[in-house]
Amino acid sequence: MPGENLTRVEAQERKATVDVQSYTVALDLTTGDEVFLSTTEVNFTARAGASTFIDHLSRTVHSVTLNGAALDPAVVNDGVRIQLDGLAESNVLVVVSDAEYTNSGEGLHRFVDPVDGEVYLYSQFEVPDSRRVFAVFEQPDLKATFQFTVTAPSAWAVVSNSPTPTPEELPGTANSVWSFSPTPVLSSYVTALVAGPYDVTTSELTSRDGRVIPLGIYARKSLFEFLDADYIFDKTREGFAYFEEKFDYAYPFEKYDQLFVPEFNAGAMENAGAVTFTETYVFRSKVTEAVKERRVITILHELAHMWFGDLVTMKWWNDLWLNESFAEWASTMAAAEATEWTEAWTTFQAMEKSWAYRQDQLPSTHPVVATINDLEDVQVNFDGITYAKGGSVLKQLVAWVGIDAFFAGVAAYFKKNAYGNTELGDLLSELEVTSGRDLSGWSALWLETAGVNTLRPSFEATHDRTITSFSVLQTAAIDYPTIRPHRLAIGFYNLEDKKLVRTERFEIDVNGEQTDVAALIGRRKPDLLLINDDDLAYAKVRLDEDSLAVAIEHLADIENPLARAIVWGSVWDSTRDGETAASDYVRLVLGNIATETESTTIRTTLSQLTTTARLYVEPSKRAATIELVGDALWELAKDAEEGSDAQFQFVKFFANIASTPAHVETLKGLRDGSVTLGSLEIDTDLAWEILEGLAVNGAIGAAEIDAALAADNTSNGQQAAARTRAALPTAEAKRAAFDSLVESDELPNAIVRQTAVGFQHVNDPASLESIVDAYFGMLTRIWKDRTHSIAETLVVGLYPTPLASKELVAATQSWLAQNPETPALRRLVTENLAGVERALVVQARDAK
Repeated sequence: MPGENLTRVEAQERKATVDVQSYTVALDLTTGDEVFLSTTEVNFTARAGASTFIDHLSRTVHSVTLNGAALDPAVVNDGVRIQLDGLAESNVLVVVSDAEYTNSGEGLHRFVDPVDGEVYLYSQFEVPDSRRVFAVFEQPDLKATFQFTVTAPSAWAVVSNSPTPTPEELPGTANSVWSFSPTPVLSSYVTALVAGPYDVTTSELTSRDGRVIPLGIYARKSLFEFLDADYIFDKTREGFAYFEEKFDYAYPFEKYDQLFVPEFNAGAMENAGAVTFTETYVFRSKVTEAVKERRVITILHELAHMWFGDLVTMKWWNDLWLNESFAEWASTMAAAEATEWTEAWTTFQAMEKSWAYRQDQLPSTHPVVATINDLEDVQVNFDGITYAKGGSVLKQLVAWVGIDAFFAGVAAYFKKNAYGNTELGDLLSELEVTSGRDLSGWSALWLETAGVNTLRPSFEATHDRTITSFSVLQTAAIDYPTIRPHRLAIGFYNLEDKKLVRTERFEIDVNGEQTDVAALIGRRKPDLLLINDDDLAYAKVRLDEDSLAVAIEHLADIENPLARAIVWGSVWDSTRDGETAASDYVRLVLGNIATETESTTIRTTLSQLTTTARLYVEPSKRAATIELVGDALWELAKDAEEGSDAQFQFVKFFANIASTPAHVETLKGLRDGSVTLGSLEIDTDLAWEILEGLAVNGAIGAAEIDAALAADNTSNGQQAAARTRAALPTAEAKRAAFDSLVESDELPNAIVRQTAVGFQHVNDPASLESIVDAYFGMLTRIWKDRTHSIAETLVVGLYPTPLASKELVAATQSWLAQNPETPALRRLVTENLAGVERALVVQARDAK
């Protein structure tokens, strides 16, 4: 639960007290459905006579033995920490306990496959959850070796960080013992255990140092037929070759397994040599090209972590951003340069930067180098600043020092700090050596201050369009007034043969509130002028009035996909800031999306379109705008190239926003086959999305959902059914969904998440009005009683954002005023409030 905290001060004091050499962990997974037996032996040194504690969340601690002396568990164990007093210079600690399986995706998650009744386990330890499985000094700078011994059913596969040994059968039982060799020195959060009747396919590659690295890809039996392992192996090999060359350092571990596991909370986790992925990346139905690309980026992201994060690890979580931002930048770079996904930076602009700009404008924004006082701070800082802004800032740093100098500095960093812990300064010092640049000023401006700047053109031109003056104006938010230096390009785009073509490009340095650009004086004003062409800078950009008008009519005619993504993003930012009317954004999207070629740009833009229709247009226009968008998406689907990714996405978003009797009849026809779109197949997952669209319109009920689940009684089907039930449009259905999550902790994390998604899926938000009081009434209890992952899902997922009313603002402000404690919880509620306050501003602009 969130109260089980560790402060940075405590971690520093413990690091000064102890040094850990090794863990020997024995886990018996045959002791029942609720608990497993955990035996941990820790060898560590300490200051003689000192006291400290070791972390362990368990149901029961049976025994604690320190240097041969038995300690009374009732005295030294509080269920979270085990107190250790009177330490010797050299210590051996043995803890025997019953640890609990979880259904929250934290610690050792237990899943029963509804298809065949098989049990599957996997660990997820980042940030503080290896302590749920064994006794451990749970902080990243107390590295050690880990030797795991696992007792499990003989029919299972058992995977950890070290190569999987040949199991030894236990005579007279159906169980075996796997004795793994010790790992290299690791932080506990990147250790791993995955166990169950997973199927596997194997391969190998040769590392740059000549070692043969075994490769494995694992998935559940009932999903294995859908696993495209050859493709995943291909991307893995491309990533290995790229990173080993650029990092000038051979892969640091003995093998590389990739395991697709059920009910995973994130996209993936970089366990050393045993990466876990969400099994939504095993495609049982058709998915968009955007999802396919995202899987490749994720594969490369986790692979980059083997060096940056696992080999060299941050000392404390304030440098979490560097860990994730580096992997984000490196995976995008590798995808663009080493795979067929050459437009990865366009995807980064459309998806990651949109996320970063949104996060950086919330009241909870923070510097890239955030203040991390304790574990609660870490948990809520897995955000768009940590990943996307950090990745954007690293992209600027690379441009500043030069790509060759950057990689040379990174390579030196790995060699100097292998298997150790570092801080930001350790990397920057290497980059200063290889580049010859002083990075202290850059770091202060970009890493130690919060907020995003806005850049806009200011110019004058004659009647014949000759530019007589030109400046780039830079502004900052009132609360975060830092004005930063930017290296950026200005692109001139002109209509030629019905295409908007870049005819000139000017790369400049922008610094200060006004930067005059003499190079543009005397040139002819283009049809569309684009600041931050090629997306070099991290800043919101604005179009001048004439360029915006051209963009609305001709965005689709811009040849360069990255330039299109920048324009899409610019108008979206302007809409969210209340400068462009939401209705104009709707017109822009519907008039230009038909010919967009980049799948992630389509996916992101259509998602923003539905948000605009439901949340940002003036409320009296809402129903008509939703109908307009639904009509247009169906026409776009009919007109799109048969079987194309665009057609597929138009159908998916049409199902999401369908709102009229005619829309309902179309959805029914798609499900029963009486309406077709050429070769487009209504497969299992798309059929669920269509059924959810019918549910939102009240065109089906529980019986139809039950029938669909009976036909697809899988993990995916159960999640889809939960989402669809929660999408039913009555106040009773919304309250039932709410109560199913709040009044019981029995539902697993994936069902919780999907129920929350369905709960938020409304065309008419009136069904959520009765939830407001109940929502605020449950917050403190939920935060206290649930694990962090579940609590955060409920705090964010059950907030009735679609209401977007002054009454909801007042209720939220009242709760915040009455509950000054628990900063992490308040942060989430404050972010919810900020979203509604922004919606009201945008609605007011749309009403003008």
